[in-house]
Formats: sequence, structure tokens, C-alpha cells
Amino acid sequence: MNNTFTKLGTAFVCLLLTTTTFAQQTVQNKLPKWAFGGFTRPANVNPIISPDVNSKFLDPMSDKRVGWEAFYTFNPAATVKNGRVVVLYRSEDMTGDSIGTRTSRIGYAESSDGLTFKRSGKPVLYPGDDSQKEFEWPGGCEDPRVAVTEDGTYVMFYTQWNRKVPRLGVATSKDLKTWVKHGPIFRKFYNGKYADIPNKSASILTQLKNGKVVIAKVNGKYWMYWGELHVFAATSTNLVDWKPVTNTNGELKWLISPRKGYFDSDLTECGPPALLTKNGIILFYNGKNHPGDGGDKRFNGNSYCAGQVLFSLKDPTKAIARLDVPFLRPMEPFEKSGQYVNGTVFIEGLVYFKQKWFLYYGCADSKVGVAVYDPNKPSKPDPLPVL
Repeated sequence: MNNTFTKLGTAFVCLLLTTTTFAQQTVQNKLPKWAFGGFTRPANVNPIISPDVNSKFLDPMSDKRVGWEAFYTFNPAATVKNGRVVVLYRSEDMTGDSIGTRTSRIGYAESSDGLTFKRSGKPVLYPGDDSQKEFEWPGGCEDPRVAVTEDGTYVMFYTQWNRKVPRLGVATSKDLKTWVKHGPIFRKFYNGKYADIPNKSASILTQLKNGKVVIAKVNGKYWMYWGELHVFAATSTNLVDWKPVTNTNGELKWLISPRKGYFDSDLTECGPPALLTKNGIILFYNGKNHPGDGGDKRFNGNSYCAGQVLFSLKDPTKAIARLDVPFLRPMEPFEKSGQYVNGTVFIEGLVYFKQKWFLYYGCADSKVGVAVYDPNKPSKPDPLPVL
């Protein structure tokens, strides 16, 4: 009996030591005063949108009923309409066998609390036999970001994917369900020099005005950040046609780029609409970690984590501060398992709702999650792992 109790006691001590060791594998993260956060994942809520094999849609291209959101639902845009949060999420059908080989469409879901959503059952933006077919078929409409003007016009930027070249497209709507496609955004400037290069991920500048996030201007023009490998910029007078910002050599001006040894060492991809604040312009972005020696060893190689960079109010091309570590990173099982096994919190939607900020993101390219920031009771950002 004594030996049994001794063994049990030893096992209990080992368990305690293991638990203590596990608890010490992270250290607290701290945000600078200019940054947003921390964001908290609400308990027993996520993921808020998951694939639905029973949802069918009559595809105008094949004239067949397809399970348009049967495989994966992820990478959401978000806005507020009539006191309700609307999430526009990317869905993938089951026509392909790997990332980029299935057809994507944009679904619609709305919520009275920002946490529990009712879906429309059919996509609101998708490839069709229309003026954009050459740009959107067969790959589809991917990775939307959405914002609204003060007069109530919703503007969506999304990737048009024909499985040859990804292009930024734009569409407008008054109700978030019926959209007018305007096509690739860079065609009318520089003789179309940048219209047919790979381009994606547009974050238009917005501001919080009278309790509502609306599209803003810089020096009389609309402004956006865009890009996947580097962050670029563009301006517009009509929200449809965009002029890329170039340097003195006439080439695209790099505003920020991947940093060796950091969580964003492989890609710096623009996230939800940028936000004008008293400290400057905050661009929320998705940093991809390099899988080799160039990455931050604390995070998985090829994982996507969320970062923030602060641009000058006087010169929105000038970065004046940047987070060295992510404020949100893959931690939950649904953020680390699915189509993208390296882990992903891919942020694309940010809304101000009931005096809080709701951040909507893709989880491992498979589902949709939400995290909430209360400015009156800020939480701590995601802790940092220790090697």
C-alpha cells in the first residue's frame, strides 16, 4: 500500500510539474497605446460560421444545383446595416481537390448581437455569365472586404480569380444583397500597367463618425492600402477606379514589407478596412511567418497571425510604428486544423457595434471566427509562446 501511494504521489507531483511547465510556455503580450486591443474570443461562440453540406444553389455557369458552401466557409468581410452586423464570407464548393482549385462565392449572414448569425442560404456575389466572367470563372469571388459611405453605399473589394491571375475587383450595393460589379480596379491608369499583375487584398480607409464606421478621404481623395507580399496604396475619386501610388521611378511604392525574423517575415497582407484615429491611420494586416531560418521560431512556419501598423496622418504612405509581435494568433483548435494546417487567423472584417469592436476572421481557411475588443475594458492580447 505504501508503494502504491508513493507511486500515486509521484505521478501527482509529475502532473503538477508538467502543468506548471505548460503554463510557463507563454509570456504576456503588451500593446502600445496607439494599437487596438486586446481582442477576446467570446466563450462558447466560435466558430460562428461553418460549412453546410445541405445548402444548395443553382449555379448559372453550370446550370446545376451545387453545394456552394459545402467544403469551407472562411475569410469574412463585415459591416453594420440597420442595427445588425452583416458578415459576407467566402465559401468554397467541392469541385476541386486543393486550395485554389474550387469555386468560391460570397455568402451573407446577419446577427443582432454580432455573435450568433443567420445565413441567407444562397450567395450574394458569385461568377455568372456577365461582364466579369473572364476574370471570375472558374475560380470565383474570394476574400471580400466591405465598407460604407456616409450616404449608405456599400463598397466591396474582392479577389476575382480565374485561376490564371488574381485581380482586385470592386462591387457596390445599397442593401448588401444585390451587387453591381464594376470589374478590376486598376485598368484606367498608367495604360493598364497594373491591371493584369497579380493584385489582391484591399483595405480602404475608414473612420468612426457619429458611432458609425464610414469611408473617409485623404486630401479630397479616397485612399486604400492593398497588397499581399508588400503593402502598397492607391487613390480614387469615385470608389471604382483606383490609381496606384508610385515612386519617383514610376514603380509601385512599397510602404511596408516582410521583416526577417518576425511573424510577418514572408507576407504582409492587408486586412479589414484601415481606420483613421487620433494617433494616425491603423492598418490591420495578416503576417505570414517564413517557414525557414527567416521566420520567428516562436510561431509555426507558414502560419498567419494578425498585426497592426500605424501610418502618419500627414503622410499616409509613411509608417511610423508597427507591432513586432501579433496581437492575435492561431491558438484554438479550429484555428489550427482544417484546410490550412499551419494555423491561420486571417482578419478581414472589423465593425463598431454596441460600443465594442468586433473582429471577424478566417480560421485555417475553413471556418469563421470572431474576437471582441471593449475599449472600456480592454483585454490582454494573445500571449506569446516561448521557445
